[in-house]
Amino acid sequence: MKLTRTAVSSVFVVLFACLSRAFEVSKPEMEGISSGAILGWVEAVESNVDALHSFVLLRHGKIVAEGWWAPFEKERPHMLYSLSKSFTSTAVGFAVEEGRLSLDDTVVSFFPDKVPERPSENLAKMRVRDLLCMGSGNANDTFTPMKEGAETDWIKVFFAQPVEHEPGTFFRYNTGVTYMLSAIVQKATGQKVADYLKPRLFTPLGMEKPAWETSAQGITTGGYGLKVRTRDIAALGQLYLQKGMWNGKRLLSEKWVAAATDRQISNGDNPESDWSQGYGFQFWRCRHNAFRGDGAFGQYCLVMPDQDAVLAITGGLGDMQQVLNLIWANLLPGIRAQALPADDASQARLTDKLSKLTLRPAQGQSESAASAGTLGKTFVFDNNEKGLQALSLNRDGQGLYLTIRNAHGEQRLDCGFGRWSTGELTFEKSLTAPLNTTNGRQPVAASGAWLAPNLFQAVIYFCETPYRLTLTLRFKDDRQYLDLDYNVMFGPKKKWSLIGRPVAPAS
Repeated sequence: MKLTRTAVSSVFVVLFACLSRAFEVSKPEMEGISSGAILGWVEAVESNVDALHSFVLLRHGKIVAEGWWAPFEKERPHMLYSLSKSFTSTAVGFAVEEGRLSLDDTVVSFFPDKVPERPSENLAKMRVRDLLCMGSGNANDTFTPMKEGAETDWIKVFFAQPVEHEPGTFFRYNTGVTYMLSAIVQKATGQKVADYLKPRLFTPLGMEKPAWETSAQGITTGGYGLKVRTRDIAALGQLYLQKGMWNGKRLLSEKWVAAATDRQISNGDNPESDWSQGYGFQFWRCRHNAFRGDGAFGQYCLVMPDQDAVLAITGGLGDMQQVLNLIWANLLPGIRAQALPADDASQARLTDKLSKLTLRPAQGQSESAASAGTLGKTFVFDNNEKGLQALSLNRDGQGLYLTIRNAHGEQRLDCGFGRWSTGELTFEKSLTAPLNTTNGRQPVAASGAWLAPNLFQAVIYFCETPYRLTLTLRFKDDRQYLDLDYNVMFGPKKKWSLIGRPVAPAS
C-alpha cells in the first residue's frame, strides 16, 4: 500500500516523537575534557572576540559546558544566516533517501516552465550535486540579482544568470544555489523545506518552534533565514557526528552524512585557513579533520569526529576565523581520549564563570550635571534614508529611556545603567530595511550611560540576531548630534550621523 504524503509525515511524528529528549549533562573531566581548558577558551574569547552570544559544548553526546552572555538567553532563538544551509542540505538528504529526487537530476528538469528558451550548455548540465557543493559553475553569487532585481520569481532570475564554468569544476560560495535546493525539495515533495523537516528533523531532535523565512513565491529561503536555539544547533551537529543516528534510531542515512561532510570540491589551498580545507554538501571542511556549518557574524555548528565532540556557537563578530583559531589553540588541547581525574577546583571556577557571563553594558556615569537642559527635549530630524524622525532622552522612576519615533510610530527604549533592560523595538538594520521579524517587533536589550556631561551613549542588542547598535548623543548649541554604529554589517561598515533640531514650542 502506498502511503500519502500526509500519512508519511504522521508516521514520522509517531515514530520519532519519543526520540526527542534533552541532552544529558556531565562534568567535563568525566568526559575527558579539562575544565581549565574550557575556562581558558572562554576567557580567551572574552579578551579577543567581540562578541560571542552563546555556546554549547558536547562530548560523547553529553553537555559538558554551556553559556549565554547576557542579555542573550538559553531559550531564545538566534538568527543563523548561512548556517541555515546545512539544514537545507539535510532536507535534500532526506528527499534523496526517500527517492523523491537524485543527486544527478539536472536542475532545469524540475522547473521546465522557468528555464530560458535556449539554456546554455553549462546550465543544462547543472545537477543537484553541483548546487550542494557550491559548484554550480556560476562565477558570481547569484543571490544578489535574485534578491535585488525587479523580477520577484527567484528561480527565473537564477536561470537567467550566466554559468561561466562547467558545473562541478569551480567553487563559488553562492546563496542562490541553496535557495534552488530548497525550491527543488519543495517541488519534489510538495512541502516547504521548513515543513518537510519538521517530522524528520525538528521534532525528533527536540527543536521547538523553528522559524524560517520564505520568498515571495512561498519557498523557504534555504540559504539563510532560519532561527533556532543554541542547543538545537548542537543537536544537528550531534546527529551528523553520530552518522545519522539519534537515540539508537536511524534518522538520516550514513551514506548521506559521509558525502555531505566529505570534501566534494576544492575551495582553496591555504593550510592555515578553515575556509580552504574543502567543501562538502553545504558543510565546510576544517583543519583537524573537523567539519562545520556556519553563518555570517559568528554562527557555528562545529563537529570534531576525532574528539567525539560538538561545539555550537552564536555570536555577532566580524572575524570568524579568529574564533576557530582560539578553539584549536585553547580548547582542542584539553580534550583527551579517556576520562580525566576529578578537578573540583577548576570545575567550580568554570561553573562560576559560566553563571556570570555578560556582555559589557555601556560604561560611564548614571547622572550628568548638564542633563537638565536636555532631558525631556524632543529633537527632530530632516527626512533621511535612516527613517529616524525624532528622538528624546528622558527619565522617570525606572531610569533613563529613549523615546524613538520612526515609520513604526513612537517607541520607548529603557536604558539600564550597569545592566541590560529588556523590551521590544521596531528598528532597522542598516537603518534602511527592517530586521527580519515575524510580528514587526524585535526583542531588544539596552544599556545607557553618560560618557561626558553632554555626551550620552546607549548600547542596544537585538537579542535574536547578531546585531548591536550603538547610539551616541552629543548635545551642543541646542542641537542633538547623533551617531549610529552597528557592530557588523554585510559590505563596508558605516557610521551614520544625524543632526536633530529641538521641537519648536507650541504657540
